[in-house]
Amino acid sequence: MSFFSGGRKAVAVALSLALAALTAASLRPVDETGYRKAIAAHKGKVVLVNFWATYCIPCRKEMPALVQLAAKYGPKGLVLLTVSADEPEQQAAAEKFLLQNKVPEPHYWRQVKDEDTFIRSIDASWSGALPASFLYDRSGKKVKTFVGELDLKLLEKELLKHF
Repeated sequence: MSFFSGGRKAVAVALSLALAALTAASLRPVDETGYRKAIAAHKGKVVLVNFWATYCIPCRKEMPALVQLAAKYGPKGLVLLTVSADEPEQQAAAEKFLLQNKVPEPHYWRQVKDEDTFIRSIDASWSGALPASFLYDRSGKKVKTFVGELDLKLLEKELLKHF
């Protein structure tokens, strides 16, 4: 009898660990090639990519509104991709922030050899300032760039053009 009760406890612990792993916000490393693949993977959807960091107060402030937009327009075909610009030692804090704010997957973490090359590959006019968001239409073409704090009404107006 003790074998079965111990077995149940082990199964319960294993299930708890598996559930924790599934609900944890995991950041996938992304470089120029990975970024292009991430956009291409969502062809047929409207994609909003948000670059943010835990040290960026405006980034943290606007994230709940982005989550709301993703929930509102997800059924119409919106996908929100987030890319953390945090340093490696801040990765755990970034994952915690994403989880606490229920930011939908996928989550990426900028991991590049040359930041300037990466930034230019996203948008030649972008300096790398945060927050920054990039809107892609259903064909994967970038249609709008937002640098600095988002004007949410303007963003929503732009989104509606693509549904």
